[in-house]
Amino acid sequence: METIKHLNKWANAHTYYSLDIIRIILGGFIFYKGLYFMSNSLLLAHLIEPLKNYVGEVILLHYVVPAHILGGILIIFGLLTRWALIAQVPILIGAVLINILGDMHIGNLITASIALLIAVFFIFYGSGKHSADYYFKMQQ
Repeated sequence: METIKHLNKWANAHTYYSLDIIRIILGGFIFYKGLYFMSNSLLLAHLIEPLKNYVGEVILLHYVVPAHILGGILIIFGLLTRWALIAQVPILIGAVLINILGDMHIGNLITASIALLIAVFFIFYGSGKHSADYYFKMQQ
């Protein structure tokens, strides 16, 4: 708990609008991918084909879409950002693995890798000073 408080104090002292914009873009991207996979469920089933032997296909199909949609909204507003991103990390690792184990698509691999790196950054950085988390904390 002390580590999280220390990270929050550091992040609030070193906050910039550009980082908030990056957080909002990441949330919007994740939300968009959730809607995209919801409307193209056959594409999602085809994408997770290389991982079919490792995890339950039905569980994976029913985890990705709600986690992306709800997580994207939470990340955009900066509400429970760390928890939302922790739920996204396994999906993003799976996206990188799909491109390595399955058909290699360099564009998708780069996109998934960048999203994973930004997500890991915001897990440590937090939502920042311009977020719902900070607003609610100041209201106490």
